[in-house]
Amino acid sequence: MLSGKRLWALVVKESRQVLRDPAAILIAFVLPVVLLFLFAYAVSLDISHIRLGVVRESDSAKAQALSSAFSASRYFDVLLLRDRRPAQALLNEGRIKGFVVIPADFDQRLARRRPPLVQVVTDGTQPNTANFVALYAEGVVSGWQGQSPATEVVPRVWYNTEVESRRFLVPGAIAIIMTMIGTLLTALVVAREWERGTMEALLATPARVVEILLGKLLPYFALGLLATLGSALLAIGVFDVPLRGSWLSLLALSAVFLIPALGQGLVISALAKNQFIAAQAALFSGFLPAFLLSGFLFEIDSMPAPIRWLTQLIPARYFIESLQTVFLVGDLWPLFLKDMAAMAGIGLLFFALARAKTRKSLEG
Repeated sequence: MLSGKRLWALVVKESRQVLRDPAAILIAFVLPVVLLFLFAYAVSLDISHIRLGVVRESDSAKAQALSSAFSASRYFDVLLLRDRRPAQALLNEGRIKGFVVIPADFDQRLARRRPPLVQVVTDGTQPNTANFVALYAEGVVSGWQGQSPATEVVPRVWYNTEVESRRFLVPGAIAIIMTMIGTLLTALVVAREWERGTMEALLATPARVVEILLGKLLPYFALGLLATLGSALLAIGVFDVPLRGSWLSLLALSAVFLIPALGQGLVISALAKNQFIAAQAALFSGFLPAFLLSGFLFEIDSMPAPIRWLTQLIPARYFIESLQTVFLVGDLWPLFLKDMAAMAGIGLLFFALARAKTRKSLEG
């Protein structure tokens, strides 16, 4: 028979256990607030402040009026140019999401009562953004139409002409997978050593802290590279994603990305020293930021300024940008070197934190 007294005693005991468990408090109170904050404030499917080049090859009043209409749009942050070549270079480097060309014969076509052709070139490595850029550009031209005869907009998509979302998502998914492999596996393995007490035994040996940490990480570094290789082969052979860059670039980018991924796992394991908490911390600090704030699904330029600044600290942001470029565009080493420097810097910071925390644990 159900005893109310025993049931109450058990409820009190479990309630006290919950209050003593920081992981339960984290899941019940902190995680919902952070997720609601992220979805309501940080990430959005609406796109604004898109970096757009406007190439005005004509100095006529109507051409200037049309370029001014683009500048006045709240959807675009416009960079005015006079030549297509710098616009193409900026698009290759990912510094603009597209460009509009107002041709030199803009007024001549108007004078002959032929619709002037305005070309809109977009970056197909991000199909959703490319579609938004084309639609918003057509909207700007349509709004301007009241002052001029009909203008024909000619859209072109570079790098992913079929605008297949799979070609954009699969390279990004590889970055998410690598984040999980690097951060979660490392955090769990080292936390297991702390949990079993074998880490203290290792630290008591003549081996230096750096040697122990590197000895732990190098097998996972090799595992991460093999996982990248397998994922890339699947992407190319099964999902029909082209690799327009080189394997050397792909492996070099993956190797550098593993530095912050493994370093973050080390920091988590040094702080948590418990597999359950380490797994939660890895999901909370590794997977969620990589999934929501890396540009994988949501456009970073449309996020609020504090969140955009925060994304600078997320290594997956740089890895996803470089992976999409090496798969869909080719080898752009100026972009790769910039992203690799950012990833290496964050990784070295993680390793310094992990080394300091591990030494402090030994001294304590």
